[in-house]
Amino acid sequence: MSALLFIIDTLLSLALLVVLARLILQWTRADFRNPICQAVVRLTNPLILPMRRVLPPVGKIDTASVVAVLLVAIVKVGIMLGLSGLGWPTSILWVRMVAVELARTVLWTYFYAIFLYALLSLIAPGGYSPLQSVLATVCEPALRPFRRLIPAVAGIDLSPLWAGIAIQAILILIR
Repeated sequence: MSALLFIIDTLLSLALLVVLARLILQWTRADFRNPICQAVVRLTNPLILPMRRVLPPVGKIDTASVVAVLLVAIVKVGIMLGLSGLGWPTSILWVRMVAVELARTVLWTYFYAIFLYALLSLIAPGGYSPLQSVLATVCEPALRPFRRLIPAVAGIDLSPLWAGIAIQAILILIR
């Protein structure tokens, strides 16, 4: 039974990650001609396009994407609670569990994105790949405050290290 729970949790986490990636890519104004962005859009279109007919955007916020992220998180928490046999929580506890799941997913997404971004900049500095372009668009706004506070040491940018430490500390606090 635990193997089945693991598989279902992993699949639901991947679904949440893809929908959240679309929202993050929209907020950071990523280049949607990039093949990685196009893959994310194709994977999430079956869920988001029908919602766009009902939910108009509010300003620059795509409400269909926000609602899709919330729905996938609610479904994930509900299915995992149902399969684990813990019973249904109260509505306040339900909202808290969904909020924690979203916060953890966002933080882990940024942690791994920053890690890959730093690794790619060490392996192939100045090179181009579609992944590096997307990671730069997503990670640069998060790394900018760290770069203002922490200068480069001997030409080595330590902002990804400190961003990773900060993200891990926040994850510990959420736990």
